[in-house]
Amino acid sequence: MNQQSISLISFGYFQKDFLEKIAEDVRHEFLFQVHVREGRLDLSDFYDPSRKQYNGNSMLKHVDAIFSSDDVKTMGLFSVDLFIPILTYIFGQAFLNGRTGIASLYRLSNERYGMVMNERVMLERFSKEVIHELGHTFGLVHCHNPTCVMQSVTYVEEIDQKSQHLCNHCRKQSGLY
Repeated sequence: MNQQSISLISFGYFQKDFLEKIAEDVRHEFLFQVHVREGRLDLSDFYDPSRKQYNGNSMLKHVDAIFSSDDVKTMGLFSVDLFIPILTYIFGQAFLNGRTGIASLYRLSNERYGMVMNERVMLERFSKEVIHELGHTFGLVHCHNPTCVMQSVTYVEEIDQKSQHLCNHCRKQSGLY
């Protein structure tokens, strides 16, 4: 395996301890060095005024072209509402067997759904999404195991039902262990 490390690039404001916890979770799951850094991007280039959302396909391609390198898996971390043309919204996406993914915090907070704020729950959801998208970069497809982090989800409640870990089958498929 030629991947040396994982780079988490924050685009927007994230508290340092929040990012460090995400990095710790990613490090624990993939057993790679994880680096956190800040990126600058004019998000207005990706905004679709008719949808009032940001085009995830375009953002992923841009992060891949500008911020990724072949010896690093790169995750762009955002806090804006993402979409792809065939879906109303997405939590994140990645290039399968590629080097880049993106994830957004936007739809992961309890307050968005009329519930009481819970920072721990939001952190857990975001970790799961980041790990899920990184799983795709390591060649993993969606899993049918309901507790595997690689299970496909549509709603935030489904994120809460799965763990932040790869199941044994996906762990073997990834070739990482």
